Amino acid sequence: MLKYINGYNTQLKAQVEKLIEEEKLGEYLLSRYPETHTYTTDKALYGLVQEMKNSTLKNAAPLSKVIYDSKIRDINKALGTHTYVTRLQGAKVKTKNEIRIATLFKKAPEAFLRMIVAHELAHLKEKEHTKSFYKLCVHIEPEYHQLEFDTRLYLTYKEHFGALYG
Repeated sequence: MLKYINGYNTQLKAQVEKLIEEEKLGEYLLSRYPETHTYTTDKALYGLVQEMKNSTLKNAAPLSKVIYDSKIRDINKALGTHTYVTRLQGAKVKTKNEIRIATLFKKAPEAFLRMIVAHELAHLKEKEHTKSFYKLCVHIEPEYHQLEFDTRLYLTYKEHFGALYG
């Protein structure tokens, strides 16, 4: 029933179950995040990602592509992806970094989108989900952990009740 917050403590899960039973989870989310963002095109998304990258990770590798990806459907496994491709062209090694965000987040609060972008940007420096990776996520988006939890609540809501935004 609560696969998106399964790793959290029992008391917190009980509170979420109560919100679901009373059909108040949507009210909670809407009270905290009443509006969706305006980054609905790939170009706008690229602009947001570049802005976040330039303000927090100035020395990170450049991004060649940032898009919404409709193929990211299994939200249980990924909300976004970071792809790193290395190619040898003659004597030069070229790398491409791409970030893809699930189209589900085209109509979501900006805070949720920023959390996912922070996560994917952190992969530019840290490939694995280590302590230093999450420290970097918080550097990029200071409210990272709360936003990750609330995004998980949003996914839980969506699974139980359907769309909340738009």
